Amino acid sequence: MTFLITGGAGYIGSHVVRAMLAAGERVVVLDDLSTGNEDRVPEGVPLVIGSVLDRLVLDETVREHRITGVVHLAGKKQVGESVEKPTYYYHENVQGLTVLLEAVAAAGVRSFLFSSSASVYGMPDVDTVTEDTPCLPLSPYGETKLAGEWLVRAAGRAHGIATACLRYFNVAGAASPELADTGVFNLVPMVFERYDRGEGARIFGDDYPTPDGTCIRDYIHVEDLADAHLVAARKLAEWAAAGDYKDLTVNIGRGEGVSVREMTRLMNELTGHAYEPVVTPRRPGDPAKVVASADRIAAELGWKARHDVRDMITSAWQGWQANRVPAQHHER
Repeated sequence: MTFLITGGAGYIGSHVVRAMLAAGERVVVLDDLSTGNEDRVPEGVPLVIGSVLDRLVLDETVREHRITGVVHLAGKKQVGESVEKPTYYYHENVQGLTVLLEAVAAAGVRSFLFSSSASVYGMPDVDTVTEDTPCLPLSPYGETKLAGEWLVRAAGRAHGIATACLRYFNVAGAASPELADTGVFNLVPMVFERYDRGEGARIFGDDYPTPDGTCIRDYIHVEDLADAHLVAARKLAEWAAAGDYKDLTVNIGRGEGVSVREMTRLMNELTGHAYEPVVTPRRPGDPAKVVASADRIAAELGWKARHDVRDMITSAWQGWQANRVPAQHHER
């Protein structure tokens, strides 16, 4: 097997590349480097700088490297930006996927793994989100992920491709400092950035119907997420080899909820800070509780997360310190 990993120079993609290499798989990375970093691609791994919207590049890459399976992580993923630029998100995420699937089908590639998101669920009013929970996305980003799932399954059925859609929950942590998340869009790096300014974590609303009034989320270590990709990609390859073109949709989470207030307390503890969090008004569209059921992936693939939130925070902090621009020193 040789896997094409689109977006393989990004935060999550680079972890998937490392996990697959460590397991002995051959990989090729395609990334336009709009947010990825070529330094994240290990030496010896072919890096094709290009977009999934470019059919000529896709055809040449698949042919030259004899690609037999695809793991598709490339795409735009900022919820707020998607609200401001919906047509851009549909073009990049849905049209890009369309072109990629056309190239895959034409080349006879028989396995395709799609990076989806828990954002497809929107604001689920349930204690635990299963894969059968209704999908009602709240942003153009979430809509593009749900449309992407539909497209992947339909193409799989039409062209005899084994497919999987992995719905990630809240990703954090790093396998090593150089692979850490340097974007300031998720809770953990957002808090670290505030530490650098001598400020406490910001909590958006403390009047939710939860035990401490703050939102509850399911956090997954990026190293566990990468392992889930490896396991799923291998299962698809196994199905394809047997001529069994199934489709699989699974949540990737730990099945455990942690409140924002508890996360900020742990972050203070594990980084040696003592800042009091600052409570600000709720953000529109934030559900009170989103916790995954991870039962299906355990049953289908035998996968279970190994890392807890302490591992995520500690590894993310090491990465933040290693990658940040020198900041002012603040008392701790």
